[in-house]
Amino acid sequence: MKKFLMAAMAGTLAGVVVTTQVAAPLLAQEAEKNTNVYEQLDLFGDIFERIRVQYVEDVDEGELIEAAINGMLTSLDPHSSYLPPDDAAAMQEQTRGEFGGLGIEVTQEEGFVKVVSPIDGTPADNAGIEAGDFITHVDGESVLGLTLNEAVDLMRGPVGSEIIVTVVREGEDPFDVSIIRDTIELTAVRARTEQNTVVLRVTTFNDNTFPNLKEGLEEQVEAAGGWDAVNGVVLDLRNNPGGLLTQAIKVSDAFLDAGEIVSTRGRDPQDGERFNASPGDLADGKPVVVLINGGSASASEIVAGALQDHRRAVVVGTKSFGKGSVQTVMPLRGDGAMRLTTARYYTPSGRSIQALGVSPDILVPQPRRTEEEDEDEGESPLRPLRSESDLRGSLDNDSLTEDEIRQIEEDRERAEEAAKLRDEDYQLAYAIDVLRGLSALNEIK
Repeated sequence: MKKFLMAAMAGTLAGVVVTTQVAAPLLAQEAEKNTNVYEQLDLFGDIFERIRVQYVEDVDEGELIEAAINGMLTSLDPHSSYLPPDDAAAMQEQTRGEFGGLGIEVTQEEGFVKVVSPIDGTPADNAGIEAGDFITHVDGESVLGLTLNEAVDLMRGPVGSEIIVTVVREGEDPFDVSIIRDTIELTAVRARTEQNTVVLRVTTFNDNTFPNLKEGLEEQVEAAGGWDAVNGVVLDLRNNPGGLLTQAIKVSDAFLDAGEIVSTRGRDPQDGERFNASPGDLADGKPVVVLINGGSASASEIVAGALQDHRRAVVVGTKSFGKGSVQTVMPLRGDGAMRLTTARYYTPSGRSIQALGVSPDILVPQPRRTEEEDEDEGESPLRPLRSESDLRGSLDNDSLTEDEIRQIEEDRERAEEAAKLRDEDYQLAYAIDVLRGLSALNEIK
């Protein structure tokens, strides 16, 4: 027994020695690291003072400091930045649903401004700006070498004023687009009924998104005569650049009864968060189809990924943008703010969407009609071919009852509406067809 205690004490003493031997170099390294940081800060101070005193022209010291701060943040990733007081106020206006500008969500890629997506009904959307476009010049001035905030500042201006942006689009020569700046009043969700499908067009995720979605869905269902008259819901997230994480969680929760919606993981595992659905399904268990494309980003991808992982919705369209990071806006002294990437988000199955995007369950590109096709009065490849009943003088079917004849007429009208919709929006028409098939399967069950 005595021998065991001595051995234990010897082991403890050895452990103390080892700990002391390891801790000393670690403390020295930490001290050296701190010294290097202070030296770098002294270097920054020296450079700032030389610029202030010796630069060929007078400089605004405040602007110089802001540029240094912004340069530090933008060196981290495309979504971290410094927001001066005016920009911070503009961001708050945008999340409330009203702001001034062109109506586009942008990021920066290879030094140029890249359009994530235009917002429905805004000047940029009406002028034909598309997701994936690169803006290389603003009023003839190149944006190459500017920070994203500086480029965005160039695009801002008085409501009613004109701006000329030079656009580079894949497969086309660069071209100029004239846009008239306007006050952007966002309608977060537009609801309508196509045939017997409720279509919820979600354009952004701001404070109004979930209330608009709930109200619009309930109004459309009531107008249709209740859920028995509705075969499902299409959640259209195409060209939705994202927005508030809280609203993405609420929209996902609207169609889920239980389970994880999204999780976030920062540098410290203890800072991670998980958000779960609460009981209740606004769609009353009806089938859901989510529409996405390359302009669907951030919050849109959270919703699409959550509903896809839970097999609550069929995702149709093309691969989404792939912004899987979380930005936290932190107020700073002087009414400014810092937008800092603080975490990545993950779908319920543990997928990170960052740089990958959400892949649709059914890939459906949106066909682009050429001018020649628009002028062609012949048969469109998206329209059904004419049938026997369309031929002049064709014989009637003498075995049909009045109810069957009425049903045929209704089917004909529905087919004409569907053909028109295919020409106008092929992806949406496809989504409605998918819902019709899912409803038919449910009835068979």
